Amino acid sequence: MILPILFIAPSHNKGRGVYTTEKIKAGTTIEISPVIVLSQKDRKSIEESLLYHYIFEWGNNKKKGALGMGYISMYNHNYDANCAYEMDYDASTMEIRTVKDIQAGEELYINYNAVPDDKTALWFDAI
Repeated sequence: MILPILFIAPSHNKGRGVYTTEKIKAGTTIEISPVIVLSQKDRKSIEESLLYHYIFEWGNNKKKGALGMGYISMYNHNYDANCAYEMDYDASTMEIRTVKDIQAGEELYINYNAVPDDKTALWFDAI
């Protein structure tokens, strides 16, 4: 399920991102999509490819990986994100929901630390 008001467009200095054509209230589920779960071995292979930037750590021990279908892997990072994600390991899905009111035309961000306002530095900050 992806709300039909979402779309992919160029994002300032971040390639592409997810945007909305309409206002969205905080607490709205905007996407629930399946993921392709990668074994620990497959994750290591993917980490050596371009797909490395599109996978999530997966599983209780975070040793597996997951590639999101739908728009899941297209949400850009922001330390003050306007959306959050939740992983359902049993169903192999991820849910994106808003944590702030969002205006039409605004880009939707998640915090790659899994908490919308977690300021812990990420791997790409060192680049």
